[in-house]
Amino acid sequence: MMEKINLVLLGPPGAGKGTQAEILRERLSLEHLSTGDILRAEMKKGSELGQKAKEFVESGQLVPDEIIIGMIRERLKAIPDEKKGFLLDGFPRTVAQAQALDDLLQELGQKLTAVIYLKVSWEVVKMRLTGRLICRSCGAIYHKINKPPKEDMRCDLCGGDLYQREDDKEEVIKKRFDVYTQQTAPLIEFYREKGILYEVNSETSPEDTYHQISEILSQ
Repeated sequence: MMEKINLVLLGPPGAGKGTQAEILRERLSLEHLSTGDILRAEMKKGSELGQKAKEFVESGQLVPDEIIIGMIRERLKAIPDEKKGFLLDGFPRTVAQAQALDDLLQELGQKLTAVIYLKVSWEVVKMRLTGRLICRSCGAIYHKINKPPKEDMRCDLCGGDLYQREDDKEEVIKKRFDVYTQQTAPLIEFYREKGILYEVNSETSPEDTYHQISEILSQ
């Protein structure tokens, strides 16, 4: 039986985690586990964990680690056999969460193959995120520089209005970038010491970035 490929994607907002997660999910047949998506799905479903999480979210507090870990445990146990492994995106964010993930994987008889750290500078993050435009009607994503719409502030697909998200404004992005850098620096060292951290230059094209990851996984 081929060993599963179990990955964690690390990187600041705008590093391309979502894009790489989509490519890896399709090409390597991995189960993509995004904590944000799991949280929203469990809250919508009204599961016991979802109801507990909702109380924290609605009062503006961070959802405790044990609730997040509980949700991830359920998802990992439910991965279909035909999947070649999983890809975690948005988790872990702290060393405490990384240790809890280690314990959980040990309990399930699994381990991480690699932690892929998508390195990107603040200047590139700023260019990518402040240029992002989203269609109010169909949700299509454009970029002022990399993927401009044919008609100014109009969606090519449905003609809907394009807008910029509040959290894509420069001052908000800078705050998110700084928080990520402070919180995640210890996590990068944690995985580096374990010998499973691989740094990838994510300032290149998505295809180039994927090629770097693919090379790491084929070693």
